[in-house]
Amino acid sequence: MPKHPLDPLSVDEVRKASQLLLQELSLPPMCIRFKVVDLAEPSKDEVLAHLQRGNRVPDRKARIYYHQKNSKVLTKSILNVSSGILETTEELPDVQGPVDWVEYDLVTKACNKHPAVLAEIAKLKVPPSARILNDPWAYGTDDPFERRRLFQCYMYLALNDDEEANHYSTPLPLAPIFDAHTMELVDLQRLPLGVGDELDTETQPWTPVEPVEYSANILGTEALRKDMKPLHIIQPEGPSFQIDDRTVLWQKWQFQLGWSLREGPVLHDVRYGERSLFYRVSMSEMTVPYGDPRTPYHRKQAFDLGDSGFGLTSNSLALGCDCLGHIAYFDGVRVSATGDPVLMPNVVCMHEVDDGIGWKHTNFRNGRSSVVRDRKLVIQCTSTVANYEYILAFVLDQAANLHIEVRATGILSTMPIRPDLSVSPWGTVVAPGVLAVNHQHLFCVRIDPILDGERNNTVVRDDCLPVRGNPNLDPFGCAFRVKTTPITKPGGYDLDLSSGLTIDIKHAVGTLSVMNSIFH
Repeated sequence: MPKHPLDPLSVDEVRKASQLLLQELSLPPMCIRFKVVDLAEPSKDEVLAHLQRGNRVPDRKARIYYHQKNSKVLTKSILNVSSGILETTEELPDVQGPVDWVEYDLVTKACNKHPAVLAEIAKLKVPPSARILNDPWAYGTDDPFERRRLFQCYMYLALNDDEEANHYSTPLPLAPIFDAHTMELVDLQRLPLGVGDELDTETQPWTPVEPVEYSANILGTEALRKDMKPLHIIQPEGPSFQIDDRTVLWQKWQFQLGWSLREGPVLHDVRYGERSLFYRVSMSEMTVPYGDPRTPYHRKQAFDLGDSGFGLTSNSLALGCDCLGHIAYFDGVRVSATGDPVLMPNVVCMHEVDDGIGWKHTNFRNGRSSVVRDRKLVIQCTSTVANYEYILAFVLDQAANLHIEVRATGILSTMPIRPDLSVSPWGTVVAPGVLAVNHQHLFCVRIDPILDGERNNTVVRDDCLPVRGNPNLDPFGCAFRVKTTPITKPGGYDLDLSSGLTIDIKHAVGTLSVMNSIFH
């Protein structure tokens, strides 16, 4: 039995939830495609009543998303794993569920073997030894009334028989659209190769280009650097953190490490010393809009947490490359399409790092220095969503700061362009015949604060503004002050370099005086 009400569902709980659902619906596993079986978190009031006042432990509940194959409608059920009762079921006809690995594989194979797709590929006259690959993308619809589950398959060529061959360096001018429920070809779109949206009247033979490889297996040892000396991270007495199941203690910090298929790692019940900071912190969504208006690129926009999930696509991390030092690993659990639990080993790694100088002061009168190192605790996962990798890290320091870092790595999602074109208004030509379209990565973080308790937590914006005051008091115009404005309703608050805008979470006690407020 999990020790904390916000612990993720265990392997046994996922299995029990899917089996109970099938029993309640009186359906065999082949009639349902499971998408998500995750913890349905108890209410905040229930959790805090248990943690702070010793009330009863909230029931363990599963949030289950699935498609009933006869209706193809996404359905959401809440099942009480503790009691075995199916509490609610709701059909979501206007919602598409996230992709699962079986579905992704089925769409990929359906595209690669479809006769119409093969006929178009034959017109390209690619080398007989080349391998054809495709990346299915969740379809950004042109029609708000579209209800089919569509995927657009961007196609590529691999010119090396090594499985690590970089197919993104040889994109093909085809993008078939498939219905994932029926595996039917909906449309076979050709891609524009110029700077406008004009298409060739017929698919033309492929112009050979030299692939750009990244794998050391293909490049060989001669391409590798030879001037790197070993770097060892050693902690002879072990790490400074302590772990009890999924409760972590480190340098006055205490938190519960949660996990979800959508968000990946989640920090619950975050405390510093005796003081509460956050009830919950996680990445909630991200999007990658592409800036090419030509069909079909106008619909190319990823929502990688909602469409796929940082948890579902997380890597199993390895010592030596993903994480260095004394590492603690945490597992995740996903559900198969048929409802079986699948253990995801080592999807989160936790380790300490030395991040240089944390604080230093030199007494200029005698030349003596006081200096301390900056030790940090890093909770990290890596998600692979087709071409891109995202490294998500929650970083805690010894000054009670929580840093949230996201690093994008991996490979660009490329598009074809005529080999004789070296510039495009829609992106950068990164190699002959290869266009990397302009795009952005926008991240959304969900923060539920409980700074020194649940009450009086507010959000304010601080702007540093010049003071246009009394010329007798400030004849040289050097005065400026911080203007604090409460944020009382949701909205967009853009970065403003002219005022040094910051957004602060504040626990106000009494007046708005800084002496009577706690900020984060």
